[in-house]
Amino acid sequence: MIKKTLVLGASEKPHRYAYKAIALLSDYGHPVVAIGRKNGFALSIPITTELNPIENIDTITLYLSEDNQREYYDYIFSLSPKRIIMNPGAENNELTALAVERGIEVIEHCTLVMLNTERY
Repeated sequence: MIKKTLVLGASEKPHRYAYKAIALLSDYGHPVVAIGRKNGFALSIPITTELNPIENIDTITLYLSEDNQREYYDYIFSLSPKRIIMNPGAENNELTALAVERGIEVIEHCTLVMLNTERY
């Protein structure tokens, strides 16, 4: 199943896991939207700093530390994702509790591993 995914904490640096996730999500055919600290590109996917409305987001995969996530809470919930993936280093009990209250599934796992093991 194709899942439109927002990579929050995107980077145009190829050695970063967020960049690798963008590449692998694209390889698997998932439409990707990327938001980072600065504008740029990860492969052919534009990275923006703008928090524009996005329709039909299935998954938000986080590549931000807990402290850096707080400024995005309202935005995350405005998108009404079905699930949030907290990659290693992005675990956040506060965000998890808020998401669960809203009926959003929260998964603490690695997006790359999930994709490669067909559990995405």
